[in-house]
Amino acid sequence: MGAATGTSRIAGLVRDMVVANLFGAGFATDAFFMAFTIPNLLRRFFGEGSLTAAFVPTFSGIYHKQGEGEAKRVASICFTLLFIVMAAVTLAGVLASPAVVRLIGFGFDDVPGKLALTDHLNRLMFPYIFFVSLLALVTGVLNVRGYYFLPSFSPVLLNLSMIGSALFLTPFFATPITALAVGVVLGGALQLFLQFPLLARIGYLPKPSFAFRHPAVTQISRLMLPGIAGVAIYQINVIVTRLLASFLPEGAVSYLYYGQRLFEFPQGIVIASLAQAVLPAMSRQMAEDDLDGFKKSLDFSFELLFLLILPASIGLMLCAVPIYSVFFMGGEFAWRAVNQSGIALIAYAPGLLCVGLSRVVVPAFYAMQDTKTPVQVSFWTLLVNAGLGLILMQFWAHVGLAVALTLASLFNALVLLWLLQRRIGNLSFRSLARSTVRIIPAIVIMTVVVLAILGYGEWSNAASRLQNGGILFAAVLTGGGSYLLACRLFGVRLLQELGNLRRKKG
Repeated sequence: MGAATGTSRIAGLVRDMVVANLFGAGFATDAFFMAFTIPNLLRRFFGEGSLTAAFVPTFSGIYHKQGEGEAKRVASICFTLLFIVMAAVTLAGVLASPAVVRLIGFGFDDVPGKLALTDHLNRLMFPYIFFVSLLALVTGVLNVRGYYFLPSFSPVLLNLSMIGSALFLTPFFATPITALAVGVVLGGALQLFLQFPLLARIGYLPKPSFAFRHPAVTQISRLMLPGIAGVAIYQINVIVTRLLASFLPEGAVSYLYYGQRLFEFPQGIVIASLAQAVLPAMSRQMAEDDLDGFKKSLDFSFELLFLLILPASIGLMLCAVPIYSVFFMGGEFAWRAVNQSGIALIAYAPGLLCVGLSRVVVPAFYAMQDTKTPVQVSFWTLLVNAGLGLILMQFWAHVGLAVALTLASLFNALVLLWLLQRRIGNLSFRSLARSTVRIIPAIVIMTVVVLAILGYGEWSNAASRLQNGGILFAAVLTGGGSYLLACRLFGVRLLQELGNLRRKKG
């Protein structure tokens, strides 16, 4: 999953480079990123977030306790119901687009034509949620059956579709950024259809089934309702941030988007993969009343997060401006955009570990079929983010909004960990503490090495891109190598365990 997701993130980085070069950070990109917020919000409502959280534990229990025949039947019923629901949601979304766009992008009203462009792009992209919501259900089926690579690889098709559309379809539209919206819809369809050959091979190709009163559907619906509320709160968080950014000078929405995209790079490779992989495992352990195995899954996940995410957070902060300089600067993306996007990334990066902890702890509640607790915590996190955002944006503009989200992520992680410990008893953090004590000196060594190498770059000079690229590559490679070597010298046990797992897998 990490390898597949990593490939997808690299394709996403190339996509963002193309978008930045062709469209920059301003009027058109602000409108596009704001418009894409709405389909993404509803995708989370009906797809990846609440549906996965409700479907995977239920489907896993049916598969392991009632057999494959019943599991196939439940999968077809759920696919049919979701198909109908998402078709209706898509139609309603297209019709209600003007009102919704005005609500979340109210600050755009001061710029002539900006709200109209946002509405136009939103209408075009709305069918995307139909495809990716069905994809989320299919992914849940495949994950429970032990298939992870293909679903994790499928976002590559979305990125390739957007890249191709931006490069080759732009001349055919009066408003060039419209080509990106077309690419989003095509990419969503391709992602879904890519899974069908594998589903057919394992005998899970969905068939129309209208037995919507099946007990499994009732259980999934019951679990989904609080899950939808939780996702709604999280997405309202995103909307609040972008709504506040719409009142800031032009480009603020784009700077935050570009900053968050690189923030999501390690998040997608490590955190999302780990969270998606650990849910079926913990669901199985809870179904078998294996609390010790459940705790071991959590402990291993925490150690892995600290080993990989702590250096990633520091690395993002050190390399933020150099990354945007090498990969993004040029065309419509000038030095100011590089600098402002880099500062946003520096503000986001410390929250990476907090997001990772939350993304592992929340599936633990889901595996226990408790979707209410994460919702309640998310509600208070929303208030923390909104309150801090309103205050900090007065002093640091879009950077203040990024800092507010980081602090809210810290609040969310700490409260979830406290509640989980109350639910399942004491979690042993001794192994994690021993590992972290050895990791921190390795991070200090890495930081010194990276800073020394980056000092040779001329990051504001676009003409030195090739030379700067070599310096950045050397900094990342040498920094990563020095970190791993130092971890081995300081005796970080998890490195040895991961090596053994890799050899067994091979």
